[in-house]
Amino acid sequence: MKQVKNRMKQTIFHIDVNSAFLSWEAVHRMNAEGETEDLRLVPSIVGGDRTKRHGVVLAKSTPAKKFGITTGEPISHALQKCPELVIVPARHWIYEEYSAKFMSILREYSPTVEQYSIDEAFMDMTGMEQLFGPPVECAHVIKNRIREELKFTVNVGISTNHLLAKMAGDFKKPDLVHTLFPEEIKEKMWPLPVEELFFVGRATASRLHTLGIHTIGELAQSDRGILHSHLKSTGDTIWKFANGMDDGLSARKHQEPKGYSNETTLAHDVTEREEAEDILLALVEQVSGRLRADGKKAEVVSVGIKDAWFISSSHQCVLQNPAAGTRELFEYARRLLSEFWDGRPVRLLNFAVSRVTEEEGRQLSLFDTTDYEKQEKAEKAMDAIREKFGAGAVRRAVFLDSGKTEK
Repeated sequence: MKQVKNRMKQTIFHIDVNSAFLSWEAVHRMNAEGETEDLRLVPSIVGGDRTKRHGVVLAKSTPAKKFGITTGEPISHALQKCPELVIVPARHWIYEEYSAKFMSILREYSPTVEQYSIDEAFMDMTGMEQLFGPPVECAHVIKNRIREELKFTVNVGISTNHLLAKMAGDFKKPDLVHTLFPEEIKEKMWPLPVEELFFVGRATASRLHTLGIHTIGELAQSDRGILHSHLKSTGDTIWKFANGMDDGLSARKHQEPKGYSNETTLAHDVTEREEAEDILLALVEQVSGRLRADGKKAEVVSVGIKDAWFISSSHQCVLQNPAAGTRELFEYARRLLSEFWDGRPVRLLNFAVSRVTEEEGRQLSLFDTTDYEKQEKAEKAMDAIREKFGAGAVRRAVFLDSGKTEK
């Protein structure tokens, strides 16, 4: 007899921290450093040095937004809009710590949590209503728990695929739950400006405007052939998105068993080499820690970027000796980045290692006087401290606002 399978309707949550860097700074300053002023309640931003007036806005408070301050704009412009603006420098080690706490709560509600960036994740909640109730009710529980325990707020978007859940999560903020099921697309998504569709940047929006397309609904009902002729594969993708088709959008896939990787979607497009190297060091440190925890070393290192136009490129090299040390792997990573990155704006940075081995020996060189054994012992000691006391217990000087990479 032919067995009939009862296919369960997929339920996807998208959870996004509201003004993540600014919120995490505010919470940490009040809870851990004894400050009384809540940065979220005054015109404030994360992102640079007020005295030097350089850098860009990484995150902004709601009061700062009322002055017309936008993420990614130069700090000098933000100060012109609001001379009394409170500016605090980015402290990435804090953000990594709060991100880990955030992800830990999410994993209590689903076995499948896909981290999309430092401050957002997808959760596959299919079938979980048996444990946690209806999706909207569960989303409110998660949202409220994060607010009460971690002291910052999130938005939750709910739908049947990643794309629609992410679009829902980007609706009105902060501290809200929104749904965007397929039957709600025409009412909730189609009236929005085309710029609000995922994957549609300024350049693409401008080209769509020249075609007379100004809303997501107009894009969804456009001739797909005409879109392709003007925008090539991008036209195909955004037409699918406008019609609520996921088209493979998902969070980061797990690395195959023979390799380790980490990547981050940046809060703003990075063009300065020093800043890119600081971020790369953070990625290397996380990957190398996982290598050491598993007793592994890597023979191949690769660095990849995705630029502001979503064009990906990468470079890799084979190491002279298998390695797991942060400093050693970072030197290779920094060299690779310098070989293929020409300074174009970077929106995503990736570091990966492969050809993993348990080999302990090292081929000696007469010209290399580095004490690798001493470095390895020091890094393993740092790993042990972090494991016992938390990620922020020991950190490199680069994450103490020095702005310098380790030499």
